[in-house]
Amino acid sequence: MTEQQPSQFERGTDGPKVIVVGVDGSSSSLRAASYAGGLARRQNALLAIVYVQPVIPAGAALGASVADTTGEIAEELVSEIRAATERAKGVWDVRWEFHTFHGDPYNGLVTAADELTADAVVVGASESAGHRIVGSVAIRLVKAGRWPVTVVP
Repeated sequence: MTEQQPSQFERGTDGPKVIVVGVDGSSSSLRAASYAGGLARRQNALLAIVYVQPVIPAGAALGASVADTTGEIAEELVSEIRAATERAKGVWDVRWEFHTFHGDPYNGLVTAADELTADAVVVGASESAGHRIVGSVAIRLVKAGRWPVTVVP
């Protein structure tokens, strides 16, 4: 009989208790949110829906306030999520919270996952052709190796 080696500290759970999902309104991010919602329901985990508000002055050149624009997107996302939650009420109950963070998507999701003590991160696959050259948020999260990351197409 072999002796068991001491292992690292374990939280004492069999699955994720906090699942962070990044949403930005794109089709793939909404599919990721649906997928993460199913995981959260089956695991009885908290679904932390995260929208990262960009701080770049791109909209400023067009005369629009970036803070106002991203704030409106956040409000629309919350409205959509609440409506979907109401439609599924009684059929599927998922504990969820909506959080906004500021910055670029990668750093915003890393900050969110750290602050919310995420056990898993779910993101949608990039829909931008430029990410094939620069690298997508999903690839950067996987390479960080800090949480299990699921990329939803």
